[in-house]
Amino acid sequence: MKGNIEFEDLLPVIASKLGGEGLIKELCKGFELLMDKEKGVITLESLRKNSSMVLGLHDLKEDELVSMMREGDLDGDGTLSQMEFCVLMFRLSPQLMNDSSFWFQQAMNHNHHNDNKAST
Repeated sequence: MKGNIEFEDLLPVIASKLGGEGLIKELCKGFELLMDKEKGVITLESLRKNSSMVLGLHDLKEDELVSMMREGDLDGDGTLSQMEFCVLMFRLSPQLMNDSSFWFQQAMNHNHHNDNKAST
């Protein structure tokens, strides 16, 4: 896709250190840093304002921020929900996309293990 954003892909490193559940928690933290606190979604304005706080996004130019919003906005409302943000981060990380089924299975196994503990 033309206009793809290039950034240092740290997600596989985070995933290998924290596991699937830890990665999702970190993505949620990243979403919260970038979102418009009043609207509960990432807007282009909140992305402009808050991107300097997020590792790997501080050097993005205006056209790259716009491209990121367009690429991630799956429902066409001009904003990124938490789910759209997480999907976008996976899509921007080629290695993580390759490993996504492994991380998903690991998270599911962890949740199943916790559910079994809670029911006993």
